[in-house]
Amino acid sequence: MTPLFDTVLVANRGEIACRVIRTLRALGIRSVAVYSEADVGARHVREADTAVCIGPAAASESYLSIPAIVAACQESGAQAVHPGYGFLSENLAFAQALAEADITFIGPNIEALNVMGDKIRSKNHVTEAGVPVVPGISAPGLTDADLIAASADIGFPLLIKPSAGGGGKGMHAVWTPEELPATLATARRVAASSFGDDTLFLERLVSTPRHIEVQILGDNFGHVIHLGERECSLQRRHQKVIEEAPSPLLSGLRDDGATRARIGAAACAAAASVNYTGAGTVEFLVSDENPEEFFFMEMNTRLQVEHPVTEMVARVRGEALDLVEWQLRIAAGEKIDFTQADVTLEGHAIEARVYAEQPAEGFLPATGTLAALDESVALRPGVRVDSSLVWGLEISSNYDPMLAKVIAWGKDRAESLARLDAALADYVVLGVPTNVEYLRLLLADPDVQAGRLDTNLIERKLPEMNFRHVDAADYAAAAFVARAGAAAVRRQEAPSDSPWHRTDGWRLGDPTPWRSSWAAPDRTGVVTVSGTEDNNGTDGPDVVHVSGLNGTQEVPASVEGYAFALAGDTVFLGSGGWSVALQRLDRDAATARMLAGLERESAAADPQLRSPMPGTVTVVNAKTGDWVEEGTVLLAVEAMKMEHQITAAMAGTVHIAVSIGALVKADQIVATIVPDEAKPTNPEGE
Repeated sequence: MTPLFDTVLVANRGEIACRVIRTLRALGIRSVAVYSEADVGARHVREADTAVCIGPAAASESYLSIPAIVAACQESGAQAVHPGYGFLSENLAFAQALAEADITFIGPNIEALNVMGDKIRSKNHVTEAGVPVVPGISAPGLTDADLIAASADIGFPLLIKPSAGGGGKGMHAVWTPEELPATLATARRVAASSFGDDTLFLERLVSTPRHIEVQILGDNFGHVIHLGERECSLQRRHQKVIEEAPSPLLSGLRDDGATRARIGAAACAAAASVNYTGAGTVEFLVSDENPEEFFFMEMNTRLQVEHPVTEMVARVRGEALDLVEWQLRIAAGEKIDFTQADVTLEGHAIEARVYAEQPAEGFLPATGTLAALDESVALRPGVRVDSSLVWGLEISSNYDPMLAKVIAWGKDRAESLARLDAALADYVVLGVPTNVEYLRLLLADPDVQAGRLDTNLIERKLPEMNFRHVDAADYAAAAFVARAGAAAVRRQEAPSDSPWHRTDGWRLGDPTPWRSSWAAPDRTGVVTVSGTEDNNGTDGPDVVHVSGLNGTQEVPASVEGYAFALAGDTVFLGSGGWSVALQRLDRDAATARMLAGLERESAAADPQLRSPMPGTVTVVNAKTGDWVEEGTVLLAVEAMKMEHQITAAMAGTVHIAVSIGALVKADQIVATIVPDEAKPTNPEGE
């Protein structure tokens, strides 16, 4: 067997860095983590054998800095680099810089990176290899005018795609010719800021499309095999949310696996055309109406986020595969020692991506500090968790919002779905909002249960999703947690059982009611607790009344069924994937919140425009003193791969409080409008 490396540097962060380090440890290879100043306490830093700081929080100055990564290799003695996915994983200049430093890039060869790293070039290349492609226009240097002129021949609806980059960022659907010019401008701006390349191309938007990709492996001796396909059709804004293997669409065809064999062969042909080495993925667009027809979209020259579902179903001579291990073996010069005939698929696996985001608030990215974490579902049969999380970790807006992946295997799709839903119900992350509740709602959808998937399903279903809101029992539970926490502090500070040391309203006769006001993101509740507790403050109250939510309700005081954490004046509650942060308000804060709510109800619109999320200002379309119409896009804030546009809520004169490049906090005022519905006339008549 070919000797492997002694030391490998992982040029990434988060759950993929932890996942690669896990395989390195199993193989006895010394691992080197790199980290930015913002990631000093990150899990991948703790789990690696050694770690090197490579710069400040900004990815451009750390994880995307080729000189910093090369220097870290030289400092640590790393013989090879595993790039993970994202960041520099498909960067041609990075691979070349490593080669010049005599460091092995655990990825494809320069030819594959060069051809497949550009969507236009790759599409034209695989066409020559006989791989079917979606109708469209793709050529270097196309201007907006060129694209607009070509759109009529392609036909609407169509899809604007950036030539560089991946992950769905910068892709925009256009339904009418009138939308195209403005959408092209937005797409170029996002492509330029995200990938340093604003080249765009157009493709026909396939109706009821399904996204199916094929996992391939290639070695340095001309062998290319595939490990079956994955269904990645459940997407939002071209970002995958839930992935599974194998595809229920192809599994449901009555053609004895002929389509599966053809799409696998096409993937191998695309990879072989560039002498591909290592692990990679060839992505296809398949029409649900005609599943025997498929079109090449792109090739990802790296490991994919969703690779665990392939690892859980693919078997070689009956044994499971570790794709990272095979990446290492191939990079070290080892041959693939099995044939396509040795590969079989066993059972079904589904993966759900856990993001720091707020689905009920338009999927705005979220930040926070982990106050509670329970990933013990990974101990269940058929369940796997790939995670970057540790208790106390700060989740910032500097990087991608994906926190973890929960994956479940079953003997069939129904068992896999059931196991995944049960695992998500008991998966606990408190301190930062997540999408776990949304994932469970999605998995429960009848079309998802039946395997009737397409890339537009989430957009259609989202308005129907019934997200849970805070109710009276939640407020009571928060009050109970806070009261128990306060009692615990009192016991530490004054352990005496004397009533003179108690500060909970004890008195002769009936105890005084204990009142507290609590603020959820969209409402406020007042909890009144009447009853008794023992000298340790541990007995539950007799009666709890909650007012402020449809009158006053009497509810039991219990934390049964909740995961919870207390941090200062904030109680974090979680139940079945749903979670919320409830903040205890003092009298002044409660009064101010009530008055603010009354003012908002009586006003037509808020003249103060606030950033809905922490991030960076990327666009400023107005200057202080300009008169703007209602609905005018004034600014754009970007964070965690999302750009949010801030529009004028009313007509009037605007005051801009930020500039391009400014870092803003959630709820920070970024502009103010002085209402004036009539546009001022120019005294000079111009």
